[in-house]
Amino acid sequence: MWPKCGCPSGSLIPTYGYSIPTLLHGSTRVSRGNVMAGSKRKMLALTAAGTPEEAVNEQIDFIGKVSPAKLKKPIHQSENDQSAETEKSHYFTKKDPQHKLGEEFFNQPCISLAKALLGKVMIRRCADGTELRGRIVETEAYLGGEDKASHSAGGKRTERNTAMFMKPGTIYVYPIYGIYLCMNVSSKGEGAAVLLRSLEPLQGQPVMRQLRGARRKEGARQLKDKELCNGPSKLCQALDIPRCFDRRDLASDPEVWLERDTNPAELQDIVSAPRIGIESHGEWAKKPLRFYLRGHPCVSVVNKEAERQSPSGNVMCHLGPSDVQPDTGQPDVKRT
Repeated sequence: MWPKCGCPSGSLIPTYGYSIPTLLHGSTRVSRGNVMAGSKRKMLALTAAGTPEEAVNEQIDFIGKVSPAKLKKPIHQSENDQSAETEKSHYFTKKDPQHKLGEEFFNQPCISLAKALLGKVMIRRCADGTELRGRIVETEAYLGGEDKASHSAGGKRTERNTAMFMKPGTIYVYPIYGIYLCMNVSSKGEGAAVLLRSLEPLQGQPVMRQLRGARRKEGARQLKDKELCNGPSKLCQALDIPRCFDRRDLASDPEVWLERDTNPAELQDIVSAPRIGIESHGEWAKKPLRFYLRGHPCVSVVNKEAERQSPSGNVMCHLGPSDVQPDTGQPDVKRT
């Protein structure tokens, strides 16, 4: 079989998008040997032409009696003319979202990053092109070697926590209880990372509900929107975050990334409270390293005492409706 375009292997004559058998005989059922032999005789004849332009014109006249005036492009073109006529396919032009967060955003101390992540939008692009979106409303900071509750406490490096020691913005996904997953983002500082605890669903709630339902008992009640991502393992289920996302770069990954919210709703205070599920780690269990948006309905666990003690802040966060009361009765998972 002949190639669908270009020149057959070994042929010396350009075909200008057509196969040589079709041009010479109107059919592809031509002996390869005859075509090869004929092509050599034609090339010998072409060498007698005075200029490259004459050679090309003679070749075209011989093959298909095509006049140079009918060619789409002139024989001689400058580089500028060629580049001006070159059309770039949009399928091969990668454009980052205008509001996508880059490496510089993640390159900040752990506590600063944990607060800065509040109000940012997480996007998960599924295999079929569907995009799931959720606004981060709750985080926890794990400070690295000094933090007794951190996986990297004492500077310990393992196969599991390698991502915590990689560049800021690296995704750290780890399992708990053998069946659930939690997603973290590394920050500036040796072994430091931020746990993503809760999201406010913004787009793709039906898909999120299906993904969450796959882990629930048959006949269970339908989850409300605010219950889809109000916990670290819940958000991993709802956004289909697999274990293989571990060690990926959140600043450049095509399947999951963060953006600034293009529709800021209002200003909201940040509450600082003790982290969840680390009661066995002494004084570190009491440190206010969990941060959430005051009054947001998607926060996993509300700490009224912390809210009374937390001073009013001036950090801009992007919220949903503020008149919905938080759900404080949802079960939660511990960090292990």
